[in-house]
Amino acid sequence: MTVDPASPIRAPFRGVMNLNAATAWVLVVLFCGVRFGLVMLANAGAGFGLVTPVFILMALLPFILLTRAGRQRIGLVRVARPGFLVLAASLAAGLCIALGLVFQALYAGTPGDAFGYVARGYPPVPDDPNGRLIMFGVVAAMSMLFSPIGEELFFRGLIHEGFRTRYGEAGASVLDASTFALVHLSHFGLIWTGIGWSFLPMPALIWAAGMFAAALLFSWARRLTGSLWGAVLTHMVFNLVMTAWIFLVVI
Repeated sequence: MTVDPASPIRAPFRGVMNLNAATAWVLVVLFCGVRFGLVMLANAGAGFGLVTPVFILMALLPFILLTRAGRQRIGLVRVARPGFLVLAASLAAGLCIALGLVFQALYAGTPGDAFGYVARGYPPVPDDPNGRLIMFGVVAAMSMLFSPIGEELFFRGLIHEGFRTRYGEAGASVLDASTFALVHLSHFGLIWTGIGWSFLPMPALIWAAGMFAAALLFSWARRLTGSLWGAVLTHMVFNLVMTAWIFLVVI
């Protein structure tokens, strides 16, 4: 088989894959399937430590599979327009607060509160203010580190670029946002009640719609700033605001 020396794929993988839609679909099925299952196990009590290696591997994939030119192609370049980060971050914060307000108004104190369900995965929160502040710092740091980097390099990086080759920019944004939203149903929507699994149709729909909108915002931040790091930083702000909402409003 003749391989293209200009391929964005590193030499060991050029004979079996390319940066195209077929590869994107394979990666989606593989990584989203594994992650969905591990998050479900974590919600049932196995612990979220099982999920962390998946985020780490998602972040490493571009460096494992792609050449330097390939990484630049998916957006791993310096932020070209840093001034737009403030706008993107503000929109991410507003979207997260709006989602929190919806769940607070409709489902506060019930299993239908997505933010309350996410909070179940947190370590026990101390009663004293200093301990609570320290716990917030730890949880916020974790939420801003693993998932934003892993998910953005995966969804808005590898997956988006693969989809873009077949479906165009707009189609790729919709598809990567859809897969992002669907995999987040493992975090809420299909919930563990302590004795079994239960699906909450309307709360799940609201949650998935929120995740879909967030993913579109992250794609927009990438285009606005000219870099995948714009999406990462916007995602970090979204997760920080969600953590703050949970500590201030839910628990």
